Amino acid sequence: MTLSLLLALVPIALLIALGTWLRSSHFLADSFWPQAERLGYYVLLPALFVHGLATAKLEGVPVLGMALALVSSTLLVALLLVLSRRCFAVSDAAFTSVFQGGVRFNNYVGVSAAAGLFGAQGIALAAVANAAIVPTVNILCVLVFARYGSAGRMSWKGVARQMVVNPLLLACALGILLHATELGLPPAIEPLLKALGQASLPLGLLCVGAALDLKAARSWLRPVGMASLAKFVVMPMVTLAACHLFGLSGEAAIAALLFQALPTASSSYIMARQLGGDAPLMAGIIAGQTLLAGVALPLAVSSLLPWV
Repeated sequence: MTLSLLLALVPIALLIALGTWLRSSHFLADSFWPQAERLGYYVLLPALFVHGLATAKLEGVPVLGMALALVSSTLLVALLLVLSRRCFAVSDAAFTSVFQGGVRFNNYVGVSAAAGLFGAQGIALAAVANAAIVPTVNILCVLVFARYGSAGRMSWKGVARQMVVNPLLLACALGILLHATELGLPPAIEPLLKALGQASLPLGLLCVGAALDLKAARSWLRPVGMASLAKFVVMPMVTLAACHLFGLSGEAAIAALLFQALPTASSSYIMARQLGGDAPLMAGIIAGQTLLAGVALPLAVSSLLPWV
């Protein structure tokens, strides 16, 4: 298990490092990166979510129990983070980054690790995890940005508008609708969305690396530590309790623990940039959690396995 997890993390760390070098060496113009972030947020990530959710194969998977465990644990940890907002001693914009670091997850690592651990069944389990958590965390993050983003507190009307026009939420809704109605994707569209979605992962990680300000790394230690504590300790423990509550066991429970202990997603940085969060700090949390995950992820999952 540990080897599968590490092999999934190595290319992520290398892509972040490559992005840092590309920015520092001025190999690409500085004007490239904002446009790359915009492309990822409005085109590539939505394509990834639509394709992944519309084509998910769920045969033989305890969908309801797994979804209930994942959604309830995500909601509870999100609530704990918001209720403890004053304990973090960071700006509102920085809190949005800590929040994302505590609840979001890296799809790439999750799918790779699940496939390595459980084969074809792992892909199905990963599909359920994505279908349950992706819409949940995106809705929660939009709400948190509406309250704490640098653009200022939004009215309920503004929050509703953000959800209606948010490309990631729209993509999740479309993907789930296509799957639920069994319409699927047209033969000519499916490979297009798959290719666009695959491009979102490396581009997003390069943007994360480009945004890293290593000179400010010392000031990030506290928020990175708080986000990582929520992600690698609190979230897996709450998920384990939810698995017991909803009668989830075996491979499905292990997959749920795995996905809830993953480092935060590269899309967190793009969302922070687009919705008024602390994007440099978000880049630091992504990079920090990716490095920590080499130890924290196998430790979190393996230590809780006897209780599954």
